[in-house]
Amino acid sequence: MQSARLLPAEWAPQAAVLLTWPHDAGDWGTHLPEVEDNFFTLARTIARFQPLLINCRDQFLANRVRQQLLDDGVEAEKLHMTVAPSNDVWARDHGPITVLDNGQPRLFNFCFNGWGGKFEAGLDNRISEHLHAQGCFGSSPIETVDWVLEGGAIETDGHGVMLTTTHCLPLPTRNPGKSLEEFEQLFHRIFGIQTTHWLNHGHLTGDDTDGHIDTLARFASTDSIVYQGCNDPQDEDFPALDAMREELEALRQPDGKPYRLHALPLPAPIHDEDGQRLPASYANFLIINGAVLLPVYNDPADTQATETLRRCFPDREIICVDCRALIRQYGSLHCVTMQIPAGVTVSSPANPALTAATQA
Repeated sequence: MQSARLLPAEWAPQAAVLLTWPHDAGDWGTHLPEVEDNFFTLARTIARFQPLLINCRDQFLANRVRQQLLDDGVEAEKLHMTVAPSNDVWARDHGPITVLDNGQPRLFNFCFNGWGGKFEAGLDNRISEHLHAQGCFGSSPIETVDWVLEGGAIETDGHGVMLTTTHCLPLPTRNPGKSLEEFEQLFHRIFGIQTTHWLNHGHLTGDDTDGHIDTLARFASTDSIVYQGCNDPQDEDFPALDAMREELEALRQPDGKPYRLHALPLPAPIHDEDGQRLPASYANFLIINGAVLLPVYNDPADTQATETLRRCFPDREIICVDCRALIRQYGSLHCVTMQIPAGVTVSSPANPALTAATQA
């Protein structure tokens, strides 16, 4: 049965991109300056194409970030600054998910529990409600859903098809006792999803999300999927990624046709100071109005990944963003952003008193 609700694809027109700015109470430690430089680069790049909604933990940080971006040449009307306490920067997972309900935007605020309780996330879990209370999303309503669901765990083609993994959202540390069928009912009720493709394989060493789809496989159009490949049988991630490739080859579109598949190269292993391999992936790209932002890692494979995305998105500019700083905390470019679809009136807080209240 056709639903009145639609979860837009990422390539649909956008009103803004949400960022939650890093701060010295997070987990970045001595790497904070280079991470913040990464955020400034990301913000300047996005602002070339569309507005930003930037959440900062306090007004002092918000003022400093805004002034720096203005000094860097970002237009004032592209900057919407807001204040709400935060644990970390991963807006993809704590930001609101926007659905079109009979053509009108409706925001959904799912529970975020730090990827199954691995990290403290109590402040992040309330960011969406804080921003909505401040008027940052205009008159668009918001609804809280008592399920744990991160934006990085789901991918849609914008026409009722969902791509996700069996080894993430159904875990007992997130949603104990929930079956795949119950998830499919939720996806249909909230997002208007008609078909859910569950991947049983796909893993990156060092990933602490339990297999977010946005590091593994992404829709490039309604009939094509770009995915994180691996051509080296000696690589420890080869078995899982190759099994995922076989699953993707077996998927069928609603009309019964196979998807056109585009493999991304795998960056050479990147390790932290303790020797832990980090989950660097080219699949963690961000689609915005007129462009695709590709995470790169100063790797020879960066060029091949760029050319692959250029073929997948011939009408958009492909812009490389160095994400070696971000990957130190096991995330990349898509993980720190959340698009707000067109139709939502994104603005700075309407009531400064509410902004101050969130700092209490």
